[in-house]
Amino acid sequence: MAERVLITGGAGFVGRHLARRLLDDGAEVVVLDDFSRGRADAGPAEGQRRADVVEHDLTRPIPPGLLHGDFDTVYHLAAVVGVRRANENPSHVLRTNVLATLNLLDWCRLTSPATLFLSSTSEVADGAMRMGLAPFPSPEDLPFVLAEPRAPRGSYALGKIVSETLFLQCDSRFRVRIGRYHNIYGPQMGYSHVIPEFIERALSGADPFDIHGDAQTRAFCYIDDAVDATIGLVRLDTADPVIANIGNDREEIKIRDLADRVLALAQARPEIAVYDPPAGSPDRRLPELSELRRRIGYEPKVDLDTGLRATFDWYSRHRRTDADRDGR
Repeated sequence: MAERVLITGGAGFVGRHLARRLLDDGAEVVVLDDFSRGRADAGPAEGQRRADVVEHDLTRPIPPGLLHGDFDTVYHLAAVVGVRRANENPSHVLRTNVLATLNLLDWCRLTSPATLFLSSTSEVADGAMRMGLAPFPSPEDLPFVLAEPRAPRGSYALGKIVSETLFLQCDSRFRVRIGRYHNIYGPQMGYSHVIPEFIERALSGADPFDIHGDAQTRAFCYIDDAVDATIGLVRLDTADPVIANIGNDREEIKIRDLADRVLALAQARPEIAVYDPPAGSPDRRLPELSELRRRIGYEPKVDLDTGLRATFDWYSRHRRTDADRDGR
């Protein structure tokens, strides 16, 4: 029988791409989403086979009978994400992300899917690195440190580490997989991240072209590689819980150089205005991928130039409208 999967947050960026891949693999996919960053009529799967879509806000318990049948795997991607959202309303970010995890796990205890996957974040490692308590790049077994407990941005990392703990401490009958995503990018990722922001401003002819933290470095991972790693972790044949960084460690790049590549794609030559980096953002971010390689033999396939071109072309064809200004 075909694998049956549930994807919470399946109308979001990673969820849409994951749903398409699983449908292509022959799985039966159900998406659960509140569409706070998307629209129900813009479903996550294209082509003849589509996911079943169920609307629900996971800050409330999943009502009996809302989701029918048994599921082999649950991918828990639903969360409030983005630095801007965390800075503007940290209590909302923390409350929403923890409640969503609690309510999902309560439902899983009643329905008993075999495998649970949690979408986590590279930001859970930032505090330990800032305090000098971890090497760079950092493995998965580092301590969690909230370097600035009063800083709004910390709400996102705190919510994710609480969710990780809840997954790891839940019923032992579940196979638990946790993927810490590092700077995933690609088509349909909204506008509240650095690559689509740069693309949008380059296409709009912004001059001067503002760059915050031009000397900071990041290593970006194309969405297809992230989906490969996610599915590979879920299908790993071991009962033990697994936490693995997901990303691309081959091309660490300065933010200024990233801007130059995007501007070259847009054939634009604006003046560059450099500003301080956002408060609390790390100077470097590069995933340590030894665990992922050891577990599933993972290697990223899409280089930055190829991924940037594909992402730029998608955003060129789907120019931003007023309805997108909240980051959808």
